[in-house]
Amino acid sequence: MRFRPIERARDAFQQSVTAADIEAMCARVLGKRTHVLSAVELGNGGYNSTYRLDLDRHGPVILRVAPEPGRQGCAERELMRNEHASLPYLAPIAPLLPRLLGIDFTHRIVGRDYLFQTLLDGVPARDGLAAYPRAGWGTFFRRMGVIAKDVHSVRGCRFGPVAGPGHPTWSDALVASLEAIATDLDLSGLPAADVRAVAAAAAADRRLLDEITEPRLLHGDLWTVNVMIDPRAAEPTISGVFDCDRTSWGDPAADWTVFMADRRQGAERDAFRDAYGPADTSPAATRRALYYRARHIGAIRWERHRLGRPDDAPNTHDDIREILTRLRT
Repeated sequence: MRFRPIERARDAFQQSVTAADIEAMCARVLGKRTHVLSAVELGNGGYNSTYRLDLDRHGPVILRVAPEPGRQGCAERELMRNEHASLPYLAPIAPLLPRLLGIDFTHRIVGRDYLFQTLLDGVPARDGLAAYPRAGWGTFFRRMGVIAKDVHSVRGCRFGPVAGPGHPTWSDALVASLEAIATDLDLSGLPAADVRAVAAAAAADRRLLDEITEPRLLHGDLWTVNVMIDPRAAEPTISGVFDCDRTSWGDPAADWTVFMADRRQGAERDAFRDAYGPADTSPAATRRALYYRARHIGAIRWERHRLGRPDDAPNTHDDIREILTRLRT
């Protein structure tokens, strides 16, 4: 086998498996006669270790290996199991998703969850969009609005991660999420008092948050890094969606996609909103959005730390301080 892992420090969050591990995983899930010709670790993701495998019996496939349980945080635990649980609910966008080839949660091989799935055609939009004139990106963001709307059309019966734990109210789920992020920050030696203050404010604001009574499916990570586009198309055309491991039930306005789209400028934001629908600008929705923004910012602080890139998010403290000021007025 030609094996090309990404070299990382021993204390890095992501850790590669070995060539022997990959051969054993393929034999267990895809069959003992499967021969691995090459395995190349891909560096786009920030959670699972992801490999492109070229196999003699299956062609190119993707292998995703979750972090060891001891490395996972409180807010992001067993994300691969969460994605697996969410697949039946992602039916509205199923044609865009990779097909699951096999999955193993037994920890018999490497002590980590892993799965095999088909390789999506195209290139990640984060890289591929640059090949098109910026003036034509509206097509891409309009399609993102359609996909987000399709995901959000799916109704659930509880709030929180798709695989659980579930919560009877939206306020319970949101407060639990904020507190989990604060715990991860504490355990990492990072400041967490501001995130805990947002959680306390949310707990005191339950009546407002619980105006959201119908859980809707949230993707949790639908943006350019997890979308493929067709490099041969005349305009940026989405050909696939992957990494659906942060799915949850909640308020659609709280989804990462909506947060990111509303941060775009001018025509790109408008294209998304034209397809998705207008933003709710009522006082209640505007106040709820402050909690959602704080949650995203807190998660970014911890993610940048665990990936060894703390300087990528230097203003998280100022941002949450500003949110707390607005919540208290």
